[in-house]
Parts: sequence; structure tokens; C-alpha cells
Amino acid sequence: MPTSNTAAIDLGYAISLPPADAIAYFESKGYAIGWNWQDVWQEKHTQAFTVAKVARLDILQTLSDGVLTALKDGTTERTFIKTLTPLLQKAGWWGEKWITDSQGNTEVVQEGSPHRLKTIYRTNLQTSYQAGRYQQQKDNANARPYWQYIAIRDNVTRPGHRKFHGKVFRYDDPIWQTLYPPNDWGCRCRVRALTASQVEQMGLTVENSADHIATEHIDAGINAHTGEVYQATVTGFDDGKTRLLPGAGWSYNSGQSWREQLLQQAEQKLGAMPPLFGQKLLTLFMESVAAVVSRD
Repeated sequence: MPTSNTAAIDLGYAISLPPADAIAYFESKGYAIGWNWQDVWQEKHTQAFTVAKVARLDILQTLSDGVLTALKDGTTERTFIKTLTPLLQKAGWWGEKWITDSQGNTEVVQEGSPHRLKTIYRTNLQTSYQAGRYQQQKDNANARPYWQYIAIRDNVTRPGHRKFHGKVFRYDDPIWQTLYPPNDWGCRCRVRALTASQVEQMGLTVENSADHIATEHIDAGINAHTGEVYQATVTGFDDGKTRLLPGAGWSYNSGQSWREQLLQQAEQKLGAMPPLFGQKLLTLFMESVAAVVSRD
């Protein structure tokens, strides 16, 4: 199993590699061009692979292929960067450049770099792993209906994530609609599914978030050309003692959004079939949509 001396690469190595649902999640994405990261918000990331300030589909393809290979083969961050660097340099997408966007605005843009590749690797792998993990845990919710929030408690853990560590809610508690990890850039948190006997043996308290859902509007950056302040609505938990709100752009559950997207696509495609036949296929699809799917 790959290891790293950087704490942030706890990522999906806490989960066995390669998780087929994570691969299926990532493979289901198309491509989206977004100049600023705010251009492709939250649930839209479950539908498309995008990298800020990448306007070339060949570059998106190279980056997407690299992430998919990492998911399937368990590629380490170091190998990911080492492999993609010469490919991106050859394609001319590397270093700082003056770039003009579709609105005619010119700015200095950081294209490829080790730091950007590190961010792309960590963000996409963590999101894909957690989407796959959500599918598997939701499938097994009858046996393990209690979900516990687990944070990596080290010197770079966010205070809110650290305080939320250990909290337990039922799998169908509304809190998981927006606080199922990852909950911000570089978030390494995860959810552990527990049985009723485990909850009792560990002396845990199952909470209900119903009266503690908190929604706020927060700043999400400034457009350097127009001065516009991007706004994001985030929903999290606040009971007066413990408070956790996701970061801008992270107030959604990637696994839940992906599940709903697949069901919507299935309904559209099967809706054109004869009612009885189409409904039967849709029922079978809904029963299996979260099952482990191997693309190999």
C-alpha cells in the first residue's frame, strides 16, 4: 500500500484501493470549461470534470486520464506529478503566462505546476473516494445505520472539523446532505458506519441535527476584473457548542448528488420505453445503482 510522509495523503488510503464506486463516479463525468473555480459550483462537479483556467479540452483530457489512472492503480501523488509534468510541458500548459479570457480580460495565470497538480490530485481523489464510500454505506444502512464523523486530528486540521470529530447521526439525518466529507479544500475527513451494538459498546450518543441546521451566506472570492464579490450559501451544524460549516463551494454531498444524477438520466432514457417494461428496468436500475460496479 502506498504511503506518504505528508499528513494530507491519508486520502483514500484509509479505504481499500481501487474502490470501484469511486472509479464509476469519476468516469461518469464529462468536461466543463470554467475560468474561475466559482464558475462550476458544488453539485455541478458531480457532472463534469473541470480545472480553473483550463480552456483546452486536450489538457482536461490529460488531467482527467491521470486522475482516473490514479484511482484505478492507486498511484501516489508523487508519481501522478512526475507522470503528468512532462506531458503538460510538452502541450505548452506549464508555468505562468499572460492569458486573455473569453471576455477579453488579460491576466497572469498559473498553468501547470507541482502545486496545482497536487491540488488536482488530492481534490479529485478525495471527492471520488468519498462519493463511492457514500454509495456503499447507504447500501448497507440497514445493518449499519449510524454514521460517525471522523477527522484526521493533526496540526493542519481545521478547528471546526476537529470539534466535529466523533459525532454520530443516523444515516438519514439531514446533516449528511451537506456535511458528508469532503467539506473544504484539502479536507481529509471521512464517515464511519456503525451498528447499534457498536454505538452501545462505545458509549456513543446518537444526535439529531433537526434543530441545529445552520445556513449562512459567505464570501467566496473577488473577481479581479469587475470587483464582484462571489457569494456562496453554505449549510452546516451549530448547536451553540459545536459549529461546522463547509467551505465555499463544498456545501453538498458528492455521493448523493451523483446518485440522483444517475437516477435522473435513467428515468429520461427509460421513460421513452413502454410503461410496464420501462418501469421494471428503472426499478432494477434503482436497486443496483449504488452497487459496486467494475469497469475493468
